[in-house]
Amino acid sequence: MQQLTPEGQRLVAELASRHGFSVDAVTHLLFAVRNGNGTMAQFGHPEFGGGGQWMRGGMIMLGDMFNHALKGRVDALCSEIADVLARQPGPLQTGSFQSQSQGGSGYQTQAAGGFAGQSSLFVPDPLMHWWPAQLGSPSATGSQNQVKYAYFANIRRLAVDTGGECWVYDTQDHQIGGFSQQQGYGSSITFTSQYGTVNLASLPVVSRGPSVG
Repeated sequence: MQQLTPEGQRLVAELASRHGFSVDAVTHLLFAVRNGNGTMAQFGHPEFGGGGQWMRGGMIMLGDMFNHALKGRVDALCSEIADVLARQPGPLQTGSFQSQSQGGSGYQTQAAGGFAGQSSLFVPDPLMHWWPAQLGSPSATGSQNQVKYAYFANIRRLAVDTGGECWVYDTQDHQIGGFSQQQGYGSSITFTSQYGTVNLASLPVVSRGPSVG
């Protein structure tokens, strides 16, 4: 599990003291709210009545469903965590790719959006930043099957990880909005931009090497 920085640990201790929960419980909820991009959280902890779900705006479900006082406390804690994360430069997702599989039944997942910067609350996870460091922070990230993408719109670069190898492409004047993969024989990766559907192989390759982490 990703670790907290000293600042993150201080925040958790402060929230735990103010809301009357343990440090372990608040840490669990901090990651749950972050994973829900600051708008929702799915959690499971004895201090919160077991499993539960929170959505910003007042919707909250707890295993201890009739404990309205606990619901109010958990809702207040989740809301404060969400407010703190929204003020941080990096923990919440800022963009994501639309991706789909065309033909075949290949397994696909849509990864979380890109990060706007490094949060002071969380120790960086090297596995989440597999692209060359000089590219900076991506506008959006995504994944499909065994391929990962990171798009850097401000410098017109696209990093693609296939099997632990990172290819960096010059996106030229394309404004990329999504990816798809053709399965089976002659499989290829295409992306969509203001020019329609374009084959990834048509972009100039800037660099190629092993992925970081």
